[in-house]
Amino acid sequence: MSMQAIVSVLSRLQPNQWTLLLGLALSSCQSHALPPQRVINIQQQWELEPGDLIADQLVVGSLGDISIQLKRQPLRAPFTGKVEPSTIDQCIIYSTPEVPAYLFRFCGLHQPHLGPVQAGQSIGRGRYIQFATLRRQPDGTWIIVEPSTGILERSLSDRHYIEKPEAEEIDQTQNKSPQKTITETSSP
Repeated sequence: MSMQAIVSVLSRLQPNQWTLLLGLALSSCQSHALPPQRVINIQQQWELEPGDLIADQLVVGSLGDISIQLKRQPLRAPFTGKVEPSTIDQCIIYSTPEVPAYLFRFCGLHQPHLGPVQAGQSIGRGRYIQFATLRRQPDGTWIIVEPSTGILERSLSDRHYIEKPEAEEIDQTQNKSPQKTITETSSP
């Protein structure tokens, strides 16, 4: 397209169209900064862990994770909270003030929504997800505990939840021994 043609088209725009065009041009130039990755150092190592490669294929689940067939349906925030990228490729960390002693790791989502999320809002989609529940210990370490059926139901359901979770909904296995101990550190 020649410069004369561009000038001709632009000269026919109304003032409100100029504002819209300028707004679109400026918003397309802004960079979308990703939130920093949530770093969680694993104290006990397994032979295979999320992030490892086997025959150039990414491991996204490990001991303590469960897999769910999502069938490209949306995975929803079970409560108002925050979604952060993990240091493990294709994994996110979800946290919520509703259950502050827990973190939830979801792996396998494509183009997840990062940042603040409202209860019921889509976090992302995928064919399968791997899910792990992490519980903070009094000494500041994290352990992987048995996944909460209630949290998974909230994440997989189309219903929007408002009420606070019951204690048994989050930790169904307080008396069971932990499988893996984790310590959280600040990202660099």
